[in-house]
Amino acid sequence: MNSSADTAAVPGQARRLVLEATDLRRTFTSGSRLHPTRVSAVDGVSLQLHAGEVLGIVGESGCGKSTLARMLVGLEKPDGGSLAYHGTDVTRGRMSDRRLLRRGVQMIFQDPYTSLDPRMTVGDIIAEPMAATRSANAADRRARVAELLGLVGLAPDMVNRYPHQFSGGQRQRIGIARALALDPDVLVCDEAVSALDVSVQAQVINLLADLQARLGVAILFIAHDLSVVRHLADRVAVMYLGRIAEIGDTDTVYSSPAHPYTQALLSATPSHSRSDRGKLARRRILGGEPPSPVNPPAGCRFNPRCWMATDECRTLEPLLRTLGARDVSCHHAEDALAQAVMAG
Repeated sequence: MNSSADTAAVPGQARRLVLEATDLRRTFTSGSRLHPTRVSAVDGVSLQLHAGEVLGIVGESGCGKSTLARMLVGLEKPDGGSLAYHGTDVTRGRMSDRRLLRRGVQMIFQDPYTSLDPRMTVGDIIAEPMAATRSANAADRRARVAELLGLVGLAPDMVNRYPHQFSGGQRQRIGIARALALDPDVLVCDEAVSALDVSVQAQVINLLADLQARLGVAILFIAHDLSVVRHLADRVAVMYLGRIAEIGDTDTVYSSPAHPYTQALLSATPSHSRSDRGKLARRRILGGEPPSPVNPPAGCRFNPRCWMATDECRTLEPLLRTLGARDVSCHHAEDALAQAVMAG
């Protein structure tokens, strides 16, 4: 997917800012009152999502992707920072502003087997958001449900069936239809295809791309499969231990990554192209596991696993800064980028 296609899909709106997170933070506390353990799941994340845009979020398990997603749809309240929807701060102030966020930003969950109520028919599942918000009468809800089923490639006569009568891919299509029921302008997909077979994944990804082009909806697509994100996203953000390591245009980040962690992630991505196979000898192999978010390292959080780490990296936290067509949080981003360009 490319920017020109998005501009055509949403004339005059392609760069309108829809959702803006500024320094979002979320900390969880466990253990006893006397000895609490604090885990910083998201620690100062800032990003923007524009109308008609697909923004991919990638990173290892436990880096804070899902917590970030839940804050963006209003399911988790941030401890710090702010979230603006169409320019209105929805983390503070009026309940009516938060209701607008919940209507306009909808989530597609990871597991289609547990995200649908097994006791409800498909028709009731898709109609539930409309009934809860009283946005349509019964007749209009039935018509809208039939329309949505057709939109996601399911027959309208399936309306009275139950979730157990569908395959995993069909269930995820039902979840997508439910997310579209209130006509949102943002879809947050939290690992929405990771529980599906590879062939079914491709079908659902193509469906999301088609819906984005037809409806002009913005998509924040969270995944651990970098090849999927490259196919779908206009921009990509790489997260590591609760923070953004690199964010920028997808082609730029994938072809010339400027953060060592991004380079390592891309190096570990399987590829069948001849040019990429030639780079196997130069692959970056990360050692160990990510540090614990309970006790993150000083300085750059990636420094214990980074082959470019210096004393500066171990003591001074790098800030996200602009480098070419991306933002990157690395003291030695220029050197890392030069290495990436030489390797390419």
